[in-house]
Amino acid sequence: MNKHNQMVTRRTFLKTAMVGATLALSRNPPFLQAREEYDLAVISGEPVAATKKALEAIGGISHFVKKGQRVILKPNMSFTRTPEFGATTHPLVVATVAQGCMNAGAQQVLVLDHTLHRPELCLERTGIRDACKNIPGVHVLTLQERKFFQEIKIPQGKALERVEVMKEILDSSTILINIPVAKSHSATGVSMGIKGLMGLIWDRESFHSRYNMNQALADLASVIKPQLTILDATRALTSGGPGGPGTVTKPNLVIAGIDPVAVDSYGVSIVPWYGQNFKGRQVEHLLITHQRGLGKIDIDQLKIFKEKV
Repeated sequence: MNKHNQMVTRRTFLKTAMVGATLALSRNPPFLQAREEYDLAVISGEPVAATKKALEAIGGISHFVKKGQRVILKPNMSFTRTPEFGATTHPLVVATVAQGCMNAGAQQVLVLDHTLHRPELCLERTGIRDACKNIPGVHVLTLQERKFFQEIKIPQGKALERVEVMKEILDSSTILINIPVAKSHSATGVSMGIKGLMGLIWDRESFHSRYNMNQALADLASVIKPQLTILDATRALTSGGPGGPGTVTKPNLVIAGIDPVAVDSYGVSIVPWYGQNFKGRQVEHLLITHQRGLGKIDIDQLKIFKEKV
């Protein structure tokens, strides 16, 4: 993307979003309730300790993963970048969640992404495969062939009527845990959990070329609903995203919750993006998703557990 287009998309992001005023506000979906009834856990600390505490604070991983279940973890490992670039999920966050799932009795944990860069190099350079290699029952894979995807309908889609998604996530008995990284994005302003769902679809390019991406992301979020979102904000790529290089800050946070909009909205608030502070309502795809009744966006109305470990 050339410099002019980057400036246009950033400028679009940097102004307060006014979209969706006529969208009906529907009832929030019946999310699972975390045992302590917090909307979010926001934990400050090193990746392993912070991730463990975040899981504990929302009721423990066994609240979500039952013995014998299959679990899919969806980190961002789409780029051939090492962790310090901030473009991919920290390998220790992923490995900690994977180990927790196995400790809870999961039959198998699949760590999956449809990468943008060469898959083998992504697996190697992100460090995620290496971090998980000694955990029995955990497999880190990229799915790059169309045969691994299946078309589904989007009943209330505004931009999308159907989409091809990974077959693995369609089994209703499978648990999906989204583990995005907090970073900027040249097309959507930021990329966190909801934007990260694009790593579960076959035709990623169509979101950029054929559809209004922000509307399409809300459509996608209406049919792909992770049971849990764990936002890796140990580092934040605050400019130059999604692939970097760019400005990397270190909030040293892990943010966990059942509501994907709430997790992303809080993630927007933790650091300046492109040098300015924003709220979730100023991110178009988050606002549309909220207005579709798919999650809470106003963080001052959330019950948040905070701790430093």
